[in-house]
Amino acid sequence: MANTIPEQNKALVLQAFDTLFNKRDYEAAARFWSDTYIQHSAHIEPGREGLFDLIRSAPDTLRYEPGIVLAEGDYVIVHGRFTGEGRPVARIAADVVRIEDGRLAEHWDVLQDEATEAQSKSGRPMFGTTFPE
Repeated sequence: MANTIPEQNKALVLQAFDTLFNKRDYEAAARFWSDTYIQHSAHIEPGREGLFDLIRSAPDTLRYEPGIVLAEGDYVIVHGRFTGEGRPVARIAADVVRIEDGRLAEHWDVLQDEATEAQSKSGRPMFGTTFPE
């Protein structure tokens, strides 16, 4: 498969998310996020530092697991799961990221608590192929 701009952008976002959320390497993560990063999430303070401060304040058990990744042009959408946040259940996210000059420049998200099998009216898991235990 050709290494297209959308494919490069998908790889960039996955590496950035792993570096920040799972490795907690803020110095390396700063190279992925633009200095002028725009944050649209209502629960995160503005800018790159707002995001980094949120992760700094999260428990060390926080983990991010990516699922489906889609890209078109400068936009990437990742369907993922956040666990270990200290919440009763994991959260499923659809993160939309705009890439500019090879860095994450803007972000939107939609978050939802992950449902158990008993809670799922569709009878299907929200993430992956199995329900959480």
